Amino acid sequence: MQKRKLGISGLEVSAIGLGCMGISQSYGAPLETAAGVKLIRDAFERGITFFDTAEVYGPYKNEEVVGEALEPIRDQVVIATKFGFDIDGSGVPDSRPERIRQAVEGSLKRLRIDHIDLLYQHRIDRNTPIEDVAGTVKDLIAEGKVKYFGMSEAGVANIRRANAVLPVAALQSEYSLMWREPEDQIMPVLKELGIGFVPFSPLGKGFLTGTIDTNTKLAEKDFRNSVPRFDAENRAANQAMVDTVKRIATHKLITPAQLALAWVLAQGSWIVPIPGTTKLHRLEENIGAAEVEFTDDELAAIEQVVGGIEIKGDRYSAANQARIDR
Repeated sequence: MQKRKLGISGLEVSAIGLGCMGISQSYGAPLETAAGVKLIRDAFERGITFFDTAEVYGPYKNEEVVGEALEPIRDQVVIATKFGFDIDGSGVPDSRPERIRQAVEGSLKRLRIDHIDLLYQHRIDRNTPIEDVAGTVKDLIAEGKVKYFGMSEAGVANIRRANAVLPVAALQSEYSLMWREPEDQIMPVLKELGIGFVPFSPLGKGFLTGTIDTNTKLAEKDFRNSVPRFDAENRAANQAMVDTVKRIATHKLITPAQLALAWVLAQGSWIVPIPGTTKLHRLEENIGAAEVEFTDDELAAIEQVVGGIEIKGDRYSAANQARIDR
C-alpha cells in the first residue's frame, strides 16, 4: 500500500489505517481476543501499518488486543491511542496533567510498548486549559514515552492554542460523504498549520457501504441504536445518499465502500482515513480503495450529484454531541 505523511510532522503511515474500536465495542458483540489479534495481523500482512485504539475502548480491552497483535511487528507499525476521560469515575472528559500521565502509563503497559507513536487527546476537557494538556504531552515526548501529539474532535481555537505550545501532528474527526462539516473551518486550519487529518467513520458508520437500509436490524448493543441519524425516519431520508453512491460506484466498477473511501483519500494527500471492521472481506475491500483514482472531472461530477443531498439526523446522541468542541 502507498504511504502518506501526516502533515508536516514527518509521521509516515499507510494511506489507509485500521480503526480498532469495533473489535471490542460499539458494533454488537465484540470479537474474541484471538479473532481480534488475527484480524489486526491480517491487516498488517495486507499493507496497513497504522492502527488506532484508545484506553476507553472496552474500556482498556482494545489496547490489550492491539498490543498482543502488534508486539511481534512493533518496529514496523505506527500505534495511535488516546487519553481524555475519567473512565473509572464519572466518565466525563478529564485531561488534567496527572490523569494524562496515568493514562499513558496504562496504555504503554497494555500495548506492550515503550513509547506511543501518536497520542491523541480524545475530547477537549473544558476544565483543563489546552496549554496544560499540550505542555504535559510535550514533557512526555521529552521523556521518550510519546513521539507525536494529536487531537480529536477539537475546534479551531483549541487547535491553534495547542499547536502554539506543541506542534499537533494530526487531528482526528469524523469526515465522510455523509458528514462534511470539517471542510468549513477545520480543514483550512489544518492545511495552514501543516497538521495531518485522520477521518474516523469515513463510511458513515457503515451507512455508505450500502448494506444498511430501513429494514436493517442492528444488534441490541450496537451504539447506532442511539444515534439520531440511524432512526427509521432519518435512515429513509438518507437513503438518497446511499443510492447515489451505489450508482456512481457501479459506473466506476468498484463497491460503494471503496468509492466513499477513495473520495476521502482524494481530498488531500495529508488525509489518512481509519475505517474499522471485524470482517476480513470488508478489510480487503477497504484496502482496495487505496488503488482507486479519480480524475478532476470525476470528482467534479461526484460533487455535482452529492453536494446537494441533505443528511438528516445528528451523528451522536445529545450527550455525546455536547462533548464535541466546535
